[in-house]
Amino acid sequence: MSIEDNVKTVLDRIAAAAQRAGREPSAIKLVVVTKTVDVARIREAVEAGALILGENRVQEAKEKIEMLGPVASWHLIGHLQTNKAKYAVRLFYLIHSVDSIELAREIDRQAAKIGKVQDILIEVSIAGEESKAGAAIEQTAGLVREAAKLGHLSLKGLMTIPPFLDDPERVRPYFRKLRELSEAIARERIPGVSLKELSMGMSNDFEVAIEEGATMVRVGTAIFGERR
Repeated sequence: MSIEDNVKTVLDRIAAAAQRAGREPSAIKLVVVTKTVDVARIREAVEAGALILGENRVQEAKEKIEMLGPVASWHLIGHLQTNKAKYAVRLFYLIHSVDSIELAREIDRQAAKIGKVQDILIEVSIAGEESKAGAAIEQTAGLVREAAKLGHLSLKGLMTIPPFLDDPERVRPYFRKLRELSEAIARERIPGVSLKELSMGMSNDFEVAIEEGATMVRVGTAIFGERR
């Protein structure tokens, strides 16, 4: 199948999952993950209807954005080192992977320099895996409260990368836990905080994520095939 066919298939699957959950398909955004994908193939995805492109690394994204231009909304979905924040605020509409107050403060500082309010998500280590980035569940509310004080950040929601399991049903509890955490923090009514976005679900489990409340799904393999 072509990239165009794959994008259409994924969008159809998103719509079907939304309808099963009694949700509007328009409530879910597809983030097309372009890590290691060449510019020609990314352009095919954009022409097929990809509106959001997700990159894992700042340098790789910079090179692609310079070649492609503003053909879509670019999101950073990979880990961000503090020393790369000054580049990230210039390149990305949304940063999914803020996992410490130190990183939040540096993004805020760099955004202030260019007169921007940077949209961010807090990344949560929902399974507590040491190998993965993300704030611990018990630290997330405190991180949200502290980040909310920063004038050049706009906190839009939470993100997670759960354990990779072959059976999507085994991943469902992690997605549910992130939604419940988001709802608990939202009940605090922290000024300046919107927790409308839940970035969760990838190629192997995005339909289950949608059923559990995802508003953004990050899909690469189902569109471009296995990474080389």
